[in-house]
Amino acid sequence: MMTAEETKQFMQHFIEETINKKNLDVLDTLVAEDFVEHVPFPGQGPGREGLRQAFVTLLAGFPDMRWTVEEQIAEGEKVVTRFTMSGTHQGVFLGMAPTGNSIHVWGIVIDVVREEKFAESRIIMDMMGLMQQLGVFPPPAAKA
Repeated sequence: MMTAEETKQFMQHFIEETINKKNLDVLDTLVAEDFVEHVPFPGQGPGREGLRQAFVTLLAGFPDMRWTVEEQIAEGEKVVTRFTMSGTHQGVFLGMAPTGNSIHVWGIVIDVVREEKFAESRIIMDMMGLMQQLGVFPPPAAKA
């Protein structure tokens, strides 16, 4: 079993390689084939291939997407990561034509690393903030 520090380092490596370096080939070695996403991305299928498809969708919409790890807490096989996602809406994303808008969205993910593989995930992101930044919803009205 990995130590808490090793689990955090594993997830930092995963984020850097897959998201920030756009190297989806590492999914084959870092992610369990039967990976479970407890809060699937719209249209995300099961397993490692479902995770790959979610990243393909995100990167199509935001080819310069970057995650910055703000904070991590680990215990046993679980690691909680608070992050910010930034990028530019340059491609079709969930049916939305590119807007050219820059986005900066917060998120928290609870991941499980089991037998040195990314095995499970639960992600919570500020989807309302993302939709506001993309112009789908108006920003909140300023209070007088």
